[in-house]
Amino acid sequence: MSEQAEKKSFKSTLNLPKTTFNMKANLVQNEPASQKRWAEQKLYQQLRDAGKGKPRYVFHDGPPYANGSIHLGHLLNKVLKDLVVRTKTMAGFDVPYIPGWDCHGLPIEHKVMLELGDKARDMVALQIRKRCQDYAAKFIKLQMGQMQRLLTIADYDNPYLTMAPDYEAAVLEVFADLVGKGLVYRALKPVHWSIANQTALAEAELEYEDREDTSVYVLFEMDESSRDGLLDEFVGEESSLHKEPPEPPEPVHLMIWTTTPWTLPANLAVAVHDSYRYALVRMDGRLIVLAEDLAEKVAKIGGVGKYEFIAHVEGFNLAGMKYKHPFVENCPPGNRGDEEECFRIVTADYVTLEDGTGMVHTAPGHGVEDYQTGLRYKLPIYCPVQADGTFDQTAPQWLQGKSVWEANNLVIERLRESGHLFFAHPFSHSYPHDWRSKTPVIFRATEQWFLGVDLAIPGATTPGAGQLTGPAARTDDDDADDSTPTLRNLALRETESDVKFIPEWGRNRMRGMLESRPDWCLSRQRSWGLPIPAFFGPNSGDFLLTKASILAVSEVVRKHGSDAWYKLEAHELLADYDSANDADAPAWVADALSRKRLEKATDIFDVWFESGSSWAACIRTRGLGHDTTQQPITDLYLEGSDQHRGWFQSSLLPGIGATGRSPFKNVLTHGFMVDKDGKKMSKSLGNTLEVEALMKDYGADVCRWWVATLNTDNDIKVDKTFFDVAGEAYRKVRNTIRFLLSNLGDYEKPRDSYPWALADATSLDAWAMSELNKLIKLVRDSYEKFQFRRASEAIFDFCNETMSAVYLAATKDRLYCDAPGSARRRRTQTAMFEITSALIRLIAPIQPHTADEAWAALHKSDVKAQASVHLELFPEPVAVTCDADWAAVIEARDAWLKFLEESRKSSDIENPLDMGLAVPASDALKKFARVDLADLCGISRLALVDGAKEMKLQDLRSEPRCERSWKRDGTVKPRSDGSVLSDRDAAALGLA
Repeated sequence: MSEQAEKKSFKSTLNLPKTTFNMKANLVQNEPASQKRWAEQKLYQQLRDAGKGKPRYVFHDGPPYANGSIHLGHLLNKVLKDLVVRTKTMAGFDVPYIPGWDCHGLPIEHKVMLELGDKARDMVALQIRKRCQDYAAKFIKLQMGQMQRLLTIADYDNPYLTMAPDYEAAVLEVFADLVGKGLVYRALKPVHWSIANQTALAEAELEYEDREDTSVYVLFEMDESSRDGLLDEFVGEESSLHKEPPEPPEPVHLMIWTTTPWTLPANLAVAVHDSYRYALVRMDGRLIVLAEDLAEKVAKIGGVGKYEFIAHVEGFNLAGMKYKHPFVENCPPGNRGDEEECFRIVTADYVTLEDGTGMVHTAPGHGVEDYQTGLRYKLPIYCPVQADGTFDQTAPQWLQGKSVWEANNLVIERLRESGHLFFAHPFSHSYPHDWRSKTPVIFRATEQWFLGVDLAIPGATTPGAGQLTGPAARTDDDDADDSTPTLRNLALRETESDVKFIPEWGRNRMRGMLESRPDWCLSRQRSWGLPIPAFFGPNSGDFLLTKASILAVSEVVRKHGSDAWYKLEAHELLADYDSANDADAPAWVADALSRKRLEKATDIFDVWFESGSSWAACIRTRGLGHDTTQQPITDLYLEGSDQHRGWFQSSLLPGIGATGRSPFKNVLTHGFMVDKDGKKMSKSLGNTLEVEALMKDYGADVCRWWVATLNTDNDIKVDKTFFDVAGEAYRKVRNTIRFLLSNLGDYEKPRDSYPWALADATSLDAWAMSELNKLIKLVRDSYEKFQFRRASEAIFDFCNETMSAVYLAATKDRLYCDAPGSARRRRTQTAMFEITSALIRLIAPIQPHTADEAWAALHKSDVKAQASVHLELFPEPVAVTCDADWAAVIEARDAWLKFLEESRKSSDIENPLDMGLAVPASDALKKFARVDLADLCGISRLALVDGAKEMKLQDLRSEPRCERSWKRDGTVKPRSDGSVLSDRDAAALGLA
């Protein structure tokens, strides 16, 4: 070889990679430019225009609360929702998507009141509401920007806000439908009550925290006549211990157990189970009645060494017997004349033998079951506790003005002093707390508005004449059975089969919560919210709340917003209401209206009812939903698993009440974020990750890739290192696409396209295309089923294994060294174009910025001028024939590579191109003789040898090496210009 030839460089003759798609993504700097570009191009509107005439997929956004910056849970939730929007759009659906915000409610008002401090005392409701509105608007703007920074796409120019007048009016229309069907009633009944915020709370507004309370066993002495009657019952039986009952006048005590001593001033009855056996025992020197099966347990708890059974009696024989309250002499005020006396034994099915004494202290004003018992036995719904948690003037003098928490110790001491305390001990238990103030709540009877979940819908009457209807007027004997068309039964029917739950365990979770839920307390005692449009008449108990009256108010709200309720008088709000044409109007209304003697109610709606009406206020009002007579108005709701008791349920019940069916067809839930040790993430623990910091460190596309890789069925462990892993995976996908793009620099479609009809089914390109087809089918199927983890894993494996490890490694030589327009190179470039085009579209929902950037590079245009990839549809499988025995080739390749690696370690050959390999020929492999099998292994030669039994390494270092490709393929020789080249390389340079 001449010295001149040795120094000759062939670099300029190679088809070296070239692309505008950079290796370094610079996501933090470049993503905001994409976000701005999409806004300027009105990409969301372009998608809607492109979707005209396509089947509609109605995906409804559950509104986040307009309070504070978005957190890691928002990142998960909003990215998952964006994946749905983008995948359904690229699957060929029209996907209108309206982002929403929950604006009213206690959290905002609580924050505003804290900021105002003492100033709030001198402010009227409208002034407080204006502060709350400004507060909500500030955080809507902040959160909207943060969500857009996540590269989510939605109609951000026209979001739905629960404080917007048109939204508020639509909520009132839903409420009017429910009232018109007789499902709403007003009643004095116990509800969860926040002392700190002085308002009723719904179950969804509670958090359960551990709390230490005192458990007390209390003795109620029976009155003389009942004691004598009870002893007569015992005397009529044979005692199990052959003891004669004691002679009067020794007192007999009922033993009750409670964990809320402060409710004892409101005790009106003791409940027993009519089929349990109760025992008269001598315990600690006194005659005591309690459940026979619990006597031993109670004695042990009370530290009583010995006790004796005297006799027993069935629970039903105790009913009606009376006792003396330990410190209250008379029934509370408010009894109706037809009611029976207080302080007697009643029966109830909810009495159990799990804890306590089998004799349940009953205070109808302080418990749901107690309340139902009070209704059945016509007991007063007595609540001596005021809104601030202190006792009123009807309580014993020594409790008046004291808080319920102070009362616990005061009551216990009073019982101890009077000898009525058997035993008391502290214990820890899970107790409901106000989710905003983090303070314990109580059950307290107040006048509230309720949505009855067990009221029969057909034929129900509207509560318009001031009569308490629904559960407030029913007894336990009136409960509807499973066949009655109630909200509960219809909801259970919908969730049994009509609604699909993803994951499936959500179905049982939802059904369990529906089965156990009480009637929905709709009213709240606050300022910041949508007022309940009820009017009270001149006489106590009179109120106006009919479908027609509500609709009249809704039109005022639509024009002027809910502030009109505070600005206008009752007759002005009802200016367009005609009581004469309202069949449900009570008789007194016309006179009250003419005399302007109606008073406006002061309650507002539970915010869950407002957000739960969004299917109507957003989707139906804007004409975006399906025809509800044919199918649910929306296709999908997607939220965290806590919403089975929250938004899913608060949407389901009004939806069924107003339209007769569920507002959603599918429910998709995700778990919650916990740290790597499984602990709840909180700022106090210092284990949170800020979304803003993640955006600065990684960029949205990396964070979105992380979300797409999660198993969201259960709680999700989070650690910053997980985002590092996501970043590495992102770079692998990006660099795979970059390699593909860089080798398409001189390729123009359709000019350079290879006709697939002529492609050899045994070619490596045919195999790559068949693998692409598998990927397309798998990813599209995964997207359709919301299996984003499965899709991201398939994409990564395709890039990392199928492309990088096999196809791209094997075709690198031909791409660089074949003649630019050679058939083999053009065939590979054609395959690469199809692969790149498909891959970009498949990653577009997960990595929208990267995909848009790559799409422009693929089409060799400026990203600002190139139509967005997000306007494209997902790829369809390419019509290509691939030989089925390619699977055998890939399997053989694994064995070849393993043999080469082991051989390299035992030899001094370092460069793989200095190697050749002889392998046993099989019928399957012979079909691929024309394929460059050596390229699959990254070596210079691979020979299929008939009759060979084993593989054999060939040391090719003694053979000439091509100066351009460095291969030793057996065709290398000196050429006319003095260079030493293989036949392929010489032909590429036009040399003989």
